Amino acid sequence: MRGPDDLEGAFAAATRNRAEAFVVLDCAPLNVRRVFQRIIDLAALHRLPGIYLLRSRVEAGGLMAYGPNLREQSRRAAALVDKILRGAKPADLPVEQPMTFELVINLKTAEALGLTIPPHILFQADEVIK
Repeated sequence: MRGPDDLEGAFAAATRNRAEAFVVLDCAPLNVRRVFQRIIDLAALHRLPGIYLLRSRVEAGGLMAYGPNLREQSRRAAALVDKILRGAKPADLPVEQPMTFELVINLKTAEALGLTIPPHILFQADEVIK
């Protein structure tokens, strides 16, 4: 899929080719609420479980997300901004990678898809939406 206009075709092809699941990574053309809601709606229509990068996609009805904790990333960004405002040169600051990741599972979506999430996976989840 190259962009939002390809959503219907991508899901139709996935269904036709008997895909069992899909993965959505965030990118600029897809990082719009209405586009992600359309992905979630098409996933439900085609009965395809999907995993997303951000918790907000699961809160909106996606099945599960595994990715960086955005609250923690925002705190780290604020610390870097503070350093810059106090005179640090941006080029002298280290590049940081996310250190805190979270797994979020939507049990309502799992039930609608006819899926049973194994207990050991639920136990590992940072949040389970019921």
